[in-house]
Amino acid sequence: MSGMVLQARDIWKSYQGPLGPVDVLRGVDLGVARGEVVALLGASGVGKSTLLNVLGSLDAPDRGEALLEGTSLFAVNAAGRARMRNEGIGFVFQFHHLLPEFTAIENVAMKLRLRGVPDASAAEASRALLERFGLAARLHHAPDALSGGEQQRVAVARALVGDPRVLLADEPTGNLDPRTASALFEELHTVARERGIAILWATHNETLARRSDRILRLQEGKLVEASLD
Repeated sequence: MSGMVLQARDIWKSYQGPLGPVDVLRGVDLGVARGEVVALLGASGVGKSTLLNVLGSLDAPDRGEALLEGTSLFAVNAAGRARMRNEGIGFVFQFHHLLPEFTAIENVAMKLRLRGVPDASAAEASRALLERFGLAARLHHAPDALSGGEQQRVAVARALVGDPRVLLADEPTGNLDPRTASALFEELHTVARERGIAILWATHNETLARRSDRILRLQEGKLVEASLD
């Protein structure tokens, strides 16, 4: 898996169920290359979100390691892990999780401001991405003044600002109508190519999954290459 931006090596993760431990991930191996878009398919509850949380260092594996550009996310202390996550990983979830008291551009710029980027530079980078996602007229609107599709596009812009090496997306189009979902995916794919961002996204949308570079299916705790042809 040399040359991969994001890697998983023998990831195991279990949770305590009513009858004892349940293995959700059972020796997962994975690699996503620079500029590659990989779809992650699987039934609800199979562990897709768990895998994304481990790869994003939000949850530690029971065994195995997750690596960002060759550095293990769990071999550093909590502060180092938070720094790697903030600078190298973008997250998009099914629900936008925007801060309601801030405008669209303020929500996006917040990520850069937390890194110490000057306000003017953070605002300019945020403006450019929001305009790219068709939100030039909505920069100064609060989240509750935006449609669901607009809110999700703001969330995607927030994840991409600052050019993370990896974008992890958990059902990012799940609450969108087919046309909006297709347009958002297409723009994500274009940005990944242009900026060299590795994208791993969990989805139930097999039509969109076909437009990814690769499709992986999570079943019985393991990843297998899948084809929808």
